[in-house]
Amino acid sequence: MSKKNQADKNGFVFSTDPSFRFEEESTGAQETLPPQQQKLKIRYETKNRGGKAVTLVLGFLGKDEDLQVLGKQLKNFCGTGGSAKEGEIIIQGDQREKVKQWLVKHQYKIT
Repeated sequence: MSKKNQADKNGFVFSTDPSFRFEEESTGAQETLPPQQQKLKIRYETKNRGGKAVTLVLGFLGKDEDLQVLGKQLKNFCGTGGSAKEGEIIIQGDQREKVKQWLVKHQYKIT
């Protein structure tokens, strides 16, 4: 296959419009909101986890680095493992009360 017919990273292969130019969307880095403006949700879940219970913190708006930092602080406070990815923090076990206590102490809004 020649180079002119190969798909680009967005899946476009060919256009019949000779003046067509694909413009990529600019997805600028989203600034992290201060804790007072964050509206977080705390959930308990066992579904699709092999029967293991986890506490989810959902609704974080901001940079992935800040999500990782918040996740690490919550894991340290609870004394358990977990992860932070795709806008949610996963804490192993039923840690809802501890997580809520820590978030309220650090001025996060719980909905």
